[in-house]
Amino acid sequence: MLYDILIIGAGISGSMLARELSRYKLKVAVLDKENDVANGATMANSAIVHTGYDPEDGTLKAELNVRGARLYPKLCEELNCRIKTTGAYVVACNSDEEKQLDVLAERALRRDIPHEFLTGEEARKHEPNLVDAITKVLSFPTTAVIYPWEVAIACMQVAIGNGAELFLNHEVTNISKSEHGYTVKAGGKEFNAKLVVNASGTGAEKICKMLTDDVGFQIKPRRGEYFVIEKDVHIVDNVIFPVPTEKGKGVLAVPTVYGNTLIGPNSEPIDEASIATSDDGIKYIKNNIKKILKEVPLNKAIRTFAGVRPSSTSKDFIIEPLGEDNPNFINIASIESPGLASSPGITEYVIDKYIKERLELMPNPDAVMTRKSDIVMAQLTDDEKNAVIKENPQYGNIVCRCEKISEGEIVAAIKAVCGARSVKGVKKRVRPGMGKCQGGFCEPKVVEILARELNCSPVDVVLDRKKSNILGRENR
Repeated sequence: MLYDILIIGAGISGSMLARELSRYKLKVAVLDKENDVANGATMANSAIVHTGYDPEDGTLKAELNVRGARLYPKLCEELNCRIKTTGAYVVACNSDEEKQLDVLAERALRRDIPHEFLTGEEARKHEPNLVDAITKVLSFPTTAVIYPWEVAIACMQVAIGNGAELFLNHEVTNISKSEHGYTVKAGGKEFNAKLVVNASGTGAEKICKMLTDDVGFQIKPRRGEYFVIEKDVHIVDNVIFPVPTEKGKGVLAVPTVYGNTLIGPNSEPIDEASIATSDDGIKYIKNNIKKILKEVPLNKAIRTFAGVRPSSTSKDFIIEPLGEDNPNFINIASIESPGLASSPGITEYVIDKYIKERLELMPNPDAVMTRKSDIVMAQLTDDEKNAVIKENPQYGNIVCRCEKISEGEIVAAIKAVCGARSVKGVKKRVRPGMGKCQGGFCEPKVVEILARELNCSPVDVVLDRKKSNILGRENR
């Protein structure tokens, strides 16, 4: 088959692009080396929809962050994804940092981003956990948080529903030019496409080198580590930022859509895309969060984790063809922060600037761009729960005690379009294992349900990637 467009990478950029392209009469395929959608940088980040005040003027980051943030509320409404407007405080502790707040406020004014200044005293009335050393605060009330993997999965579900094809566990091993465009080898198969979009995150440089040595950039991955604080502990209402530096936005406190709080990250250059946490990283976060918050009960952390950002030698997003010799090979690379917030804008930009020039975009009259809401038992009234259980008793069997997730919800996540195929896949979609015990009670039951619904042995059920089997063998 000859595809019109082949997307390499099923993270937030690739998934969102696939959804938007599915509104047209196009043959679209998405390849990813992982066992699930959104398993790279999309899976582990701060989950913030930044409003767009931080990037420097004249950059794609500035343009697409502002645009993307404005598109998110409607997008999440269409996809039935959770978005929570928390607001954000950028806090200054001295005159030099206050000057930097002035710079950010000027950018916000030029970009029509709602903002206001507060004194330290005024800010502490709203956020009493701010340290007394804070002298001035720049507030951005439209800042929001999401669940990034939920949005990516929802986008892919819509794309597949409209005819796009997803090939997981298909790592690209070779790309060559062909008479029609490109031939891509992945997962032991050949894929032919008129146009290729490289949205492979930390793999972007490697993918480009399959076509040319003159890539024009180097991927320099950076690791960010986090604490997850249990939801019973209230720390802040707003996202709290220190004044940003060249290294990034600093160690933050982020209230999540489900009530937990993220504390982190650091920003450590690494040679390989490792998601292991480190003693030094954890110490760095502990020391730096104290500079902006009085009390951070890290003893109430239920988990630590790390994510890898696809930073590069470019200070800006790289969204362009791979040189003059490859006009139909489009890079979406170096999508570090504010990449998540920019994603809807990136999709719009790629289609308007590059794809419309190369392909005829005829509307797909059968395209459905929305996604129905799943049943979430914890959000229903008692009468609604009883009605659901009467129709399907599996919804009355609570598997995850911490998050009150039922067997019915887990089964629905497995059976869905782009459904879960691993313990982590179930966790991403319906949250068993996200609570205090982190799967200590419910994980064996999740393995059992996966085995039953996938018609395989529990020994074959994986935690995440292929070959990440949890059980070694059956003992009876």
